[in-house]
Amino acid sequence: MTNLKDIKNRIQSVQSTKKITRAMKMVAAAKVKKAENTVKASRPFTQNLNDMFRKLLHSVGDYSAASLKIKSPVDNYPELLKVREVKSVGLLVNSSNKGLAGAYNANVVRRTIKKIEEYSEQGIKTYLFIIGQKGISALKRKVKGYDCEIVKTYLSVAANPSGEGAKLVTEDLAEYFVTGKIDKIEIITTRFKNMMSYFVESWEVLPLNEFSDEQSKHSDNVIDPLMEFEPDKHHILQKIVPMYITNIIYQSLLEAQASELASRMTAMSAATNNAEEMIKTLSVEYNKTRQAAITQEIVEVVSGANAQMG
Repeated sequence: MTNLKDIKNRIQSVQSTKKITRAMKMVAAAKVKKAENTVKASRPFTQNLNDMFRKLLHSVGDYSAASLKIKSPVDNYPELLKVREVKSVGLLVNSSNKGLAGAYNANVVRRTIKKIEEYSEQGIKTYLFIIGQKGISALKRKVKGYDCEIVKTYLSVAANPSGEGAKLVTEDLAEYFVTGKIDKIEIITTRFKNMMSYFVESWEVLPLNEFSDEQSKHSDNVIDPLMEFEPDKHHILQKIVPMYITNIIYQSLLEAQASELASRMTAMSAATNNAEEMIKTLSVEYNKTRQAAITQEIVEVVSGANAQMG
């Protein structure tokens, strides 16, 4: 017969777990709404900036750094716009610092490994720029055996997505691209859909002029020839290109944060429900065991009394 004390200890343990998962669910629910509002509010700006950048890019023609002061790789916009033969690729991976978010981090890592495998089959080396402790820990184990190297990791960027954090990542990516260490850069991230779902996606970042033929056909992708720029288009591109890259990275961070919180809220809600079901099951088992013990005691008392009377 199952020990009543053991069942009671299990019930108390599950109740303690339930308190934790319920608290985490409430915290995630409180944060995810704010994250959702932020990511949705930022999308129109990102789209408008992308449209403006395409218009400017298609109107410039030749790119020149002759009249520009270049203090860092991110200022060298002609090199950032250069298309080279792809021999190495940089993957910026968006994961989280914390776990207990369902399959969120596992999905991101799985997509990253798939990308690494695809590039390895083509003889292309992969360099990883990883945001978030969970991605760092998982990919350190999983990339062994591939032509892959982890070159940069970021923890604070995942903890608190910001423009400054995105700028820091942009400068690192630009340095590796301009110096020729990598020929292409992609972001592995998630796109927030709603409280219940998100999608793992791959965004191409560099080189910047890899726009589809369909995009270049639209008339709104060409700047009005009567429009004038001061001081000139090259100086404006020097400012717009870093802003464009930084904003893409910042948008990916916002999308990833909202997806993570939504996934955690869903996971903790399911865990709380499972804990409640387990407590009900254990309570029934406890009551049955207790009733059986009482019945056994009554039988023993009656048997003893009958034996004395006999």
